[in-house]
Amino acid sequence: MSTKLYDEAFLTGADMNTEWQLPWFFENYRKHNDTPLIFADFGVIDRDAIRPHVHAILDLTNVQERGWFKKPKAMYHAPARKLVWLDTDCQVLEDLSDIFGLLQPDQLNMVEDRPWAKRRGGVQFNSGVVGIVNKPLILGMWMNWIRESEEVGDQETLTANLNPITQIKYINPLPNSYNWLRLQIENDNEPALNARIIHWTGQKGNDRIRSMMNG
Repeated sequence: MSTKLYDEAFLTGADMNTEWQLPWFFENYRKHNDTPLIFADFGVIDRDAIRPHVHAILDLTNVQERGWFKKPKAMYHAPARKLVWLDTDCQVLEDLSDIFGLLQPDQLNMVEDRPWAKRRGGVQFNSGVVGIVNKPLILGMWMNWIRESEEVGDQETLTANLNPITQIKYINPLPNSYNWLRLQIENDNEPALNARIIHWTGQKGNDRIRSMMNG
Protein backbone atom coordinates (compact mmCIF):
# COMPACT_ATOMS: atom_id res chain seq x y z
CA MET A 1 0.00 0.00 0.00
CA SER A 2 1.39 3.39 -1.02
CA THR A 3 2.72 5.78 1.60
CA LYS A 4 3.12 8.73 -0.78
CA LEU A 5 2.03 12.21 0.26
CA TYR A 6 -1.16 13.17 -1.56
CA ASP A 7 -1.98 16.76 -2.41
CA GLU A 8 -5.69 16.11 -1.79
CA ALA A 9 -7.35 13.07 -0.26
CA PHE A 10 -10.39 11.88 1.65
CA LEU A 11 -10.08 9.78 4.80
CA THR A 12 -12.49 7.40 6.48
CA GLY A 13 -12.15 4.77 9.17
CA ALA A 14 -13.95 1.92 10.89
CA ASP A 15 -13.69 -0.74 13.56
CA MET A 16 -15.44 -4.10 13.74
CA ASN A 17 -18.69 -2.41 14.83
CA THR A 18 -18.97 -0.15 11.76
CA GLU A 19 -17.15 -2.34 9.23
CA TRP A 20 -20.48 -3.53 7.82
CA GLN A 21 -21.11 -0.03 6.41
CA LEU A 22 -18.00 -0.05 4.23
CA PRO A 23 -19.35 -1.76 1.06
CA TRP A 24 -22.17 0.82 0.97
CA PHE A 25 -19.78 3.70 1.69
CA PHE A 26 -17.22 2.63 -0.92
CA GLU A 27 -19.88 2.11 -3.58
CA ASN A 28 -21.34 5.59 -3.08
CA TYR A 29 -17.92 7.22 -2.92
CA ARG A 30 -16.56 5.59 -6.07
CA LYS A 31 -19.75 6.27 -8.02
CA HIS A 32 -18.98 9.98 -7.89
CA ASN A 33 -15.33 10.46 -6.90
CA ASP A 34 -11.83 9.53 -8.04
CA THR A 35 -9.93 11.56 -5.42
CA PRO A 36 -7.57 9.30 -3.41
CA LEU A 37 -9.22 7.66 -0.41
CA ILE A 38 -7.26 6.72 2.73
CA PHE A 39 -8.58 4.25 5.30
CA ALA A 40 -7.89 4.28 9.05
CA ASP A 41 -8.12 0.80 10.55
CA PHE A 42 -9.56 1.18 14.06
CA GLY A 43 -9.90 -2.58 14.43
CA VAL A 44 -11.70 -4.14 11.46
CA ILE A 45 -11.90 -7.89 11.01
CA ASP A 46 -11.19 -8.13 7.27
CA ARG A 47 -8.60 -5.58 6.22
CA ASP A 48 -7.89 -7.48 2.98
CA ALA A 49 -11.45 -6.77 1.79
CA ILE A 50 -10.79 -3.04 2.18
CA ARG A 51 -7.45 -2.81 0.33
CA PRO A 52 -8.88 -2.78 -3.24
CA HIS A 53 -11.03 0.25 -2.44
CA VAL A 54 -8.42 2.60 -0.94
CA HIS A 55 -5.02 4.12 -1.72
CA ALA A 56 -3.47 3.74 1.73
CA ILE A 57 -4.30 2.13 5.07
CA LEU A 58 -3.35 3.55 8.48
CA ASP A 59 -3.06 1.07 11.34
CA LEU A 60 -4.60 2.66 14.44
CA THR A 61 -5.52 -0.57 16.16
CA ASN A 62 -3.07 -0.19 19.04
CA VAL A 63 -3.41 3.48 19.99
CA GLN A 64 -4.83 4.34 23.41
CA GLU A 65 -7.89 6.24 22.20
CA ARG A 66 -11.09 4.24 21.86
CA GLY A 67 -13.60 4.16 19.04
CA TRP A 68 -14.29 7.45 17.31
CA PHE A 69 -11.88 9.23 19.63
CA LYS A 70 -9.22 7.93 17.23
CA LYS A 71 -10.48 10.20 14.44
CA PRO A 72 -8.24 13.26 15.11
CA LYS A 73 -5.19 10.99 15.38
CA ALA A 74 -6.08 9.38 12.06
CA MET A 75 -6.30 12.83 10.48
CA TYR A 76 -2.95 13.76 12.00
CA HIS A 77 -1.20 10.73 10.51
CA ALA A 78 -2.93 10.69 7.12
CA PRO A 79 -0.48 11.40 4.26
CA ALA A 80 -2.21 14.33 2.57
CA ARG A 81 -1.67 18.07 2.38
CA LYS A 82 -5.39 18.79 2.07
CA LEU A 83 -7.54 16.19 3.80
CA VAL A 84 -11.25 15.67 4.45
CA TRP A 85 -12.50 13.08 6.92
CA LEU A 86 -15.82 11.33 6.12
CA ASP A 87 -17.70 9.14 8.62
CA THR A 88 -18.73 5.79 7.14
CA ASP A 89 -22.41 6.60 7.75
CA CYS A 90 -22.10 9.49 5.30
CA GLN A 91 -23.88 8.86 1.99
CA VAL A 92 -21.83 10.51 -0.75
CA LEU A 93 -24.18 11.80 -3.45
CA GLU A 94 -21.90 13.83 -5.75
CA ASP A 95 -18.34 14.63 -6.71
CA LEU A 96 -16.88 16.27 -3.61
CA SER A 97 -13.57 17.49 -5.04
CA ASP A 98 -14.59 21.16 -4.89
CA ILE A 99 -14.63 20.99 -1.07
CA PHE A 100 -10.84 21.30 -1.09
CA GLY A 101 -11.15 24.83 -2.46
CA LEU A 102 -13.22 25.80 0.60
CA LEU A 103 -10.69 24.65 3.20
CA GLN A 104 -9.00 27.32 5.27
CA PRO A 105 -5.56 26.70 6.80
CA ASP A 106 -5.02 26.77 10.58
CA GLN A 107 -8.63 25.71 11.19
CA LEU A 108 -10.93 22.71 11.30
CA ASN A 109 -13.35 23.05 8.40
CA MET A 110 -16.76 21.69 9.50
CA VAL A 111 -20.52 22.04 9.03
CA GLU A 112 -22.61 23.44 11.87
CA ASP A 113 -24.76 20.83 13.61
CA ARG A 114 -28.09 22.58 13.11
CA PRO A 115 -30.25 19.97 14.87
CA TRP A 116 -28.02 20.22 17.96
CA ALA A 117 -28.40 24.02 18.02
CA LYS A 118 -32.17 23.76 17.61
CA ARG A 119 -32.48 21.39 20.55
CA ARG A 120 -29.85 22.70 22.94
CA GLY A 121 -28.95 26.21 21.82
CA GLY A 122 -25.49 27.52 21.07
CA VAL A 123 -23.26 26.43 18.21
CA GLN A 124 -21.70 23.02 17.74
CA PHE A 125 -20.02 21.66 14.62
CA ASN A 126 -20.57 18.11 13.41
CA SER A 127 -17.44 15.96 13.14
CA GLY A 128 -18.83 13.61 10.49
CA VAL A 129 -17.05 15.73 7.87
CA VAL A 130 -13.85 17.55 8.85
CA GLY A 131 -11.35 19.21 6.50
CA ILE A 132 -7.81 20.37 7.22
CA VAL A 133 -4.88 21.90 5.39
CA ASN A 134 -1.62 20.33 6.55
CA LYS A 135 -1.75 19.71 10.31
CA PRO A 136 -3.24 22.78 12.05
CA LEU A 137 -2.54 23.56 15.71
CA ILE A 138 -6.18 22.97 16.60
CA LEU A 139 -5.91 19.35 15.42
CA GLY A 140 -3.16 18.69 17.96
CA MET A 141 -5.17 20.49 20.63
CA TRP A 142 -8.17 18.31 19.84
CA MET A 143 -6.03 15.18 20.18
CA ASN A 144 -4.75 16.36 23.57
CA TRP A 145 -8.25 17.19 24.84
CA ILE A 146 -9.42 13.71 23.87
CA ARG A 147 -6.79 12.09 26.09
CA GLU A 148 -8.43 13.73 29.11
CA SER A 149 -12.00 13.73 27.86
CA GLU A 150 -15.01 12.52 29.77
CA GLU A 151 -17.36 13.51 26.95
CA VAL A 152 -19.38 10.98 24.97
CA GLY A 153 -17.61 11.64 21.68
CA ASP A 154 -14.95 13.51 19.75
CA GLN A 155 -17.44 16.17 18.60
CA GLU A 156 -18.61 16.88 22.13
CA THR A 157 -15.00 17.03 23.34
CA LEU A 158 -14.19 19.70 20.77
CA THR A 159 -17.25 21.76 21.70
CA ALA A 160 -16.55 21.51 25.43
CA ASN A 161 -13.06 22.97 24.99
CA LEU A 162 -13.95 25.93 22.76
CA ASN A 163 -15.72 29.12 23.77
CA PRO A 164 -17.52 31.35 21.22
CA ILE A 165 -14.33 33.34 20.49
CA THR A 166 -11.98 30.38 20.08
CA GLN A 167 -14.64 28.60 18.05
CA ILE A 168 -14.53 31.44 15.53
CA LYS A 169 -10.73 31.33 15.56
CA TYR A 170 -10.34 27.60 15.06
CA ILE A 171 -13.37 26.47 13.02
CA ASN A 172 -14.25 27.51 9.49
CA PRO A 173 -17.94 26.81 8.71
CA LEU A 174 -18.61 24.78 5.56
CA PRO A 175 -21.93 24.84 3.67
CA ASN A 176 -24.62 22.59 5.14
CA SER A 177 -24.80 20.66 1.86
CA TYR A 178 -21.54 18.88 2.73
CA ASN A 179 -23.01 17.29 5.87
CA TRP A 180 -26.80 17.15 5.81
CA LEU A 181 -27.87 15.39 8.98
CA ARG A 182 -30.55 12.73 9.31
CA LEU A 183 -32.43 14.74 11.94
CA GLN A 184 -32.76 17.65 9.50
CA ILE A 185 -34.64 15.37 7.13
CA GLU A 186 -36.64 13.19 9.49
CA ASN A 187 -37.39 15.55 12.39
CA ASP A 188 -36.88 19.13 11.23
CA ASN A 189 -38.62 19.02 7.84
CA GLU A 190 -35.51 20.14 5.94
CA PRO A 191 -35.47 18.01 2.76
CA ALA A 192 -31.94 17.41 1.47
CA LEU A 193 -32.59 18.98 -1.91
CA ASN A 194 -29.05 20.30 -2.45
CA ALA A 195 -27.14 17.84 -0.25
CA ARG A 196 -23.76 16.60 -1.40
CA ILE A 197 -23.55 14.28 1.62
CA ILE A 198 -26.36 12.89 3.77
CA HIS A 199 -25.14 11.84 7.21
CA TRP A 200 -27.27 8.96 8.50
CA THR A 201 -26.51 9.27 12.21
CA GLY A 202 -27.52 7.04 15.10
CA GLN A 203 -29.40 3.75 15.23
CA LYS A 204 -32.18 5.05 13.00
CA GLY A 205 -29.53 6.06 10.50
CA ASN A 206 -28.05 2.57 10.64
CA ASP A 207 -31.48 1.16 9.90
CA ARG A 208 -31.75 3.42 6.84
CA ILE A 209 -28.30 2.33 5.63
CA ARG A 210 -29.22 -1.35 6.02
CA SER A 211 -32.42 -0.79 4.06
CA MET A 212 -30.42 0.83 1.25
CA MET A 213 -27.91 -2.04 1.26
CA ASN A 214 -30.72 -4.60 1.10
CA GLY A 215 -32.81 -2.59 -1.35
